[in-house]
Amino acid sequence: MREPGFRTDGTWVGADVPRREDPRLLAGRGRFVDDITLPRMLHAAFVRSTEAHALLTSVDLSEVRGVPGVVAAFDAAGLGLADITALLDRPAEEFTPTSMPVLARDKVRYVGEPVAVVLATDPYAAEDGVEAAVVDYEPLDPVVTETAALAAAGAPVHDEAPGNVLVDVSLFATEGIDAVFDAAHTVVSVEARTGRQNALPLETRGVVADWDDRDEQLLVRTCTQVPHQVRTVLARCAGLDEKQVRVTVPDMGGGFGQKCVVGREEIAAAAAARRLRRPVKWIEDRREALTASFLAREQHYTARAAFDADGAILALEADVVCDMGAYSCYPFTAGIEPLMASAEMPGVYRVPAYRVRGRAVTTNKAPTAPYRGVSRPQYVMVMERLMERAARSLGLDALDVRRRNLITEFPYRGINNITYDPGSYLESLDLCERVLRDEGWHRHTEPGRVVGIGYSCFSERTGYGSGAFAQRKMQVVPGFDLSQITMDLDGTVSVTTGTLSHGQSHETTFAQIVADRLGVPYDKVKIVQGDTDRITYGWGSFASRSVTIGGSAASAAAVKLGDQLRALAAHLAGVDVDTCELDGRGGVRAADRTLPFTELAEVAYLRSHLLPKDVGPGLTATASFDVGGDGTFSNATHGCVVALDPGTGGVEILRYVCVEDCGVAIHPRVVEGQARGGIAQGIAGALFEEVLYDEAGQPLAPSFMEYKVPTAAEIPDVRIEHLETPCAFTANGAKGAGEGGTIGAPAAVLNAVNDALRGTGVELDSTPIPRHAIFAALAPHEEAS
Repeated sequence: MREPGFRTDGTWVGADVPRREDPRLLAGRGRFVDDITLPRMLHAAFVRSTEAHALLTSVDLSEVRGVPGVVAAFDAAGLGLADITALLDRPAEEFTPTSMPVLARDKVRYVGEPVAVVLATDPYAAEDGVEAAVVDYEPLDPVVTETAALAAAGAPVHDEAPGNVLVDVSLFATEGIDAVFDAAHTVVSVEARTGRQNALPLETRGVVADWDDRDEQLLVRTCTQVPHQVRTVLARCAGLDEKQVRVTVPDMGGGFGQKCVVGREEIAAAAAARRLRRPVKWIEDRREALTASFLAREQHYTARAAFDADGAILALEADVVCDMGAYSCYPFTAGIEPLMASAEMPGVYRVPAYRVRGRAVTTNKAPTAPYRGVSRPQYVMVMERLMERAARSLGLDALDVRRRNLITEFPYRGINNITYDPGSYLESLDLCERVLRDEGWHRHTEPGRVVGIGYSCFSERTGYGSGAFAQRKMQVVPGFDLSQITMDLDGTVSVTTGTLSHGQSHETTFAQIVADRLGVPYDKVKIVQGDTDRITYGWGSFASRSVTIGGSAASAAAVKLGDQLRALAAHLAGVDVDTCELDGRGGVRAADRTLPFTELAEVAYLRSHLLPKDVGPGLTATASFDVGGDGTFSNATHGCVVALDPGTGGVEILRYVCVEDCGVAIHPRVVEGQARGGIAQGIAGALFEEVLYDEAGQPLAPSFMEYKVPTAAEIPDVRIEHLETPCAFTANGAKGAGEGGTIGAPAAVLNAVNDALRGTGVELDSTPIPRHAIFAALAPHEEAS
């Protein structure tokens, strides 16, 4: 357990220091994309498909150009951009490549797909222009469900994929697994579906782009988690050199994975700015965000597990079908969800035999992106349901069944060929149970309501290096990150990183890491992020990689700079460098004297004639970091107490406990914020949110009246307990902490509801949990009582 507040040993890592971002953000001085206004700026709006599946027979924009205030309008041919194509290096029987045009060309594949872009002097004129567009369609039968996609009875979504299957992989099939199932004492099955969701960042997508004739460069300011990838795709689509595109990211109001893929509207708006030689702004409105942005989570699992009489798992088998919507996302492809589920489903349990098939199907719905947790909320929910069902079948305590199967010896090489670094799987379960028992929840009852308790155990692979991503056979392989550090004359330090914050407090946590490495005050460290011209390349922030990889790169750069300072001090003091060390207070001890960094910086910049002959002027260092092997695993156990209302089927969460272990917490309160936010999103998926479509492929949740986002009234207070198992191969022992809260919540809530329904004989396995199903399960017992 780490002490709260400031640390007393003088180090910054592990201290709950005031966030560097807060004075700016809390006072309303943050600068987001929509805050940017430029002279002569135009506003973009998109003509979007009203059909889910149709041939595009004509796009007439002649009336659009006559609307007052409209300056220009372009269809796909008018902009002439190349398509966006994400690829896997897999054989044709496993992967079917498809392309996503920036503006629809020849065919539309979902309602809301951008068909043309209108540029006008204000947003209202742009919307008027959109209404003047005339688009003719030849409708085709839409493919709206996974079942219809696999039936492949009508026109396929993509001609290249006549069966509507984009990815079909069987990564693991243990020899003899059928015999294991045949001989097992108990076999239990779960069929689970999870609803389609929207990651719903508070700030919708947006861009402000303009062309600089002097620099011959397209400057793109956009809220993305992956600025370098936006640069690469934009340059390729527009036929520009990479150096002709600069992408910067202002303050950002959330991403949650929806912004870690490259969107089409941002590319179209930027291309229009270049074409018109005028700045162009596009801000996604909430209706567009709910219907036409990247969605996630719609999956279908058919799973079974074999157990012995004592509750030890013997084998696991799963068939996973992911509805990925109309297009593969860049750079991850439609394989992002089935590959994640297939590779990591055994999770925290010792599974001796494993067989899995993962498929990505394409349908006439908005495409999907890797929303926070990426398949892990789903497969963890299925694994936890299997544990609960096995316990019921065997007459055992469900927590004891988990304990019997949890990985307890590390490093552990799983049946999925993944090596797990040390974690606290058993300890987190024990602590979570103890907290709820000590608080009296295992004895708690409610007048007129039924109470249940549910648990979930899980790990989260974080810090995927290039080796881990390469195993997925992506043609674009994320992994490493770069950091550059520079010390100025006054001893202040600027750290440039290829990762960036979209709410995770990088200005604070990265400064803590570097301040400790150099022994400088925390407020002397400035973090520069989200600018493709400031760092050669970076992979941005997603998959809980920022502190593990970006933070380790910043730490390595700081060590290099420290070595430079030690070498310079040794030269000036006339002593061996091995006798010099950083003093932890902004200086270098060299023999019997201390040389302040400011004195060394003065020599490095203003008195370079005093430098050693083989040393150039300045104080700067660059370092990279990539995680070798399979990455590092955070872990947690969630415990949830619910009360069900027999009269309405409503669910109230009475208590929620999270015991998490993300290694060394750089800033414990930031970790807690990440956990709480993730748990809220997990509860949303378990009880409230779902994007539905009608039979024609029309979205049925275009506003918050239909898409039920929980409020503070539905989200409980969360008690968070920290365990700390440091990672052996990241610079500070930290593991990722961004996604864990989301991963465990659906399973914990679902298990709690099923515990409350125990006396009814009804078990529910899918989310969002339908209130009518709870009502129906409880009604006969309510009448009988």
